Amino acid sequence: MRKTARYLGAAYDRALAPVGLGSRQFSILQMLQSHGEATITNLADMIAMDRTTMASNLKPLTRQGLVTVTTSAADRRVRVAAITPEGDLRLRKALPLWRAVQAQFEEEFGAFEAAQLRASLEAVLHTGFEPWSE
Repeated sequence: MRKTARYLGAAYDRALAPVGLGSRQFSILQMLQSHGEATITNLADMIAMDRTTMASNLKPLTRQGLVTVTTSAADRRVRVAAITPEGDLRLRKALPLWRAVQAQFEEEFGAFEAAQLRASLEAVLHTGFEPWSE
């Protein structure tokens, strides 16, 4: 599984490179665009990543002005991430690149097989296996 994840990740990273994004950064921007602002913990849960790794992945996006991370007004211990207008623009530039590599994968692997693979991988996320639990 890890070998395949690296293999596919590299294809998406290469496709997104012209707009200065990696596949993880793309996923974060896409999640923030579709769900609006989110706490770092909730964003990590949505993407299936631990909170510490999410915080690390947000830093370069913040430095580039694509995401803001602020303290929650309701609870000063909570940090909230939101996509910026520049982040939205970068994501819109990246979407055709992502769609192209997705279409290429489906053409080479098979659309039906790709749909089955996505369904199987999604099912793994609902097994109850908790890789980040204490």
